[in-house]
Amino acid sequence: MDFRRLEDAKLKGKTALVRVDFNVPRTKDGAISDDTRLQAAVPTIKALQKAGAKTILLSHYGRPKGVPDPALSLRFIVGPLANALESEVLFTEKLTEPVVEMLKDGEVMVIENTRFAKAETDGSREMAEYLAAHGDIFIMDAFSAAHRNHASSAVIGEILPAYAGLAMERELDHISQALEKPKAPVMGVVGGAKVSTKIDLLKNLVSKLDILAIGGGMANTFLYAQGHNVAASLCEKDLKDTALEIMKNAKKAKCKILLPVDVVVAKEFAANAKHRQCGLDDAKGKDMILDCGTETVRQLMDAMDSAKTLIWNGPLGAFELTPFDTSTVEAAKYAAKLTKAGKLVSVAGGGDTVAALKHAGAADDFTFISTAGGAFLEWMEGKPLPGVEILKK
Repeated sequence: MDFRRLEDAKLKGKTALVRVDFNVPRTKDGAISDDTRLQAAVPTIKALQKAGAKTILLSHYGRPKGVPDPALSLRFIVGPLANALESEVLFTEKLTEPVVEMLKDGEVMVIENTRFAKAETDGSREMAEYLAAHGDIFIMDAFSAAHRNHASSAVIGEILPAYAGLAMERELDHISQALEKPKAPVMGVVGGAKVSTKIDLLKNLVSKLDILAIGGGMANTFLYAQGHNVAASLCEKDLKDTALEIMKNAKKAKCKILLPVDVVVAKEFAANAKHRQCGLDDAKGKDMILDCGTETVRQLMDAMDSAKTLIWNGPLGAFELTPFDTSTVEAAKYAAKLTKAGKLVSVAGGGDTVAALKHAGAADDFTFISTAGGAFLEWMEGKPLPGVEILKK
C-alpha cells in the first residue's frame, strides 16, 4: 500500500494535529489497566518533539454521545502520558488560537474528548475545518478509529495534508503484507460464535485465500448446512443457504475450506463441564459442540505447514472455558512456533482474537497482532477505511 508516511512530512516549526487512540481500559479507581494504546502513540509523539513540531493530540474516550461528561474527560491521560514521554504534557478543554500560540516547538497538548461534540461522530465538515484551522498538518496514528468517518479521524485529512503516524504505518505495512501482497499459499483461520457477524468477511476471504479454516460456533452452521447433526449447539440454521453459497464460491475460487472433522461436546456451558470427544454425527440430544477435536487440530497444523502466510481472526472454541480452549491454544502455539522458525508470516486481530492468543501464550511470537477490532475486521472484509483512504498517495 502506497501511503504518505511521517518521514515524508516537513515537521520543524509546524503544528501537527495527531489523531491517537487513548480509549484505554481503566479500573474502578481510575487507573489505566492496560496502557498498550498509550504506549503505541509514544514513538510518533517523540518523533514530532525531536523534529521541533508543536503536537496537539486528538482522541475520544468512551461513548459520551455528544454531551460533555466529567467521568469521560481525557484529563486522566495527562499524567501517564507525561511519564511515558518524560516531558510535560498540557491539556485544554477547547482548541483556540491563543492556546495554540501558547505552545512552543516540541511541546505536547491533549485536547478534551472529541466525542463531547456530536459533530465528531456525525463526520461534520464544519468541525473538521475548525480543528484544521489550528494546525498545519494532520497525522493519523489510530488505526482502531480508521473505519469511522469521524471529523477528527478522517474528514480533517481531506482538509490538511495527511500522513500516517509510526503506529499506523506499522499496522498498514503488516496488514498489507498479509492480504495485499502475501507470500503464497495464504491461509486464514476464522472463528467466533456467529456466521451472521462475519458474512462479508468470509465472502471476501474465499476469493483471496488458498485455505480457509472455520472454527468456533460459526463452524456449526456450516456443518449443519452439510447435513450433519449439531444437536443443541449454537447454530444459525436460517443461514444454511448462505453457508452453502460461501462454500460454492470457495470451490470456484480454488480456496480449500477446512471444517471440524471431530468435536468436543458437553451438555453444560461451563468450565470443566463433563465432556467427550466424538465424530460429527455423534452429538445427541442436549450435547453442545464447544471445541474442535484432536484430528481437526492435526489437520489445521498440517495446513499451516503448507502455508507461508496466516491471517487469524477469532477463537476455534469456547476458549474462555477450560478445557474448551484446547484447540485454540494448540493451533495458536503451533502457528507461533512456525513464525518463530521463520516459516510463516502470521497476522491476527479483531474481537476476541488478541485475548485468545494471549491466553494461549502465543501472542508475542506472531508477526503482528492488531488491537483494532472493528477496523481490522472491515479491512479483512475488503471495505475501504476512511482513515486510511486520506493517507493514500
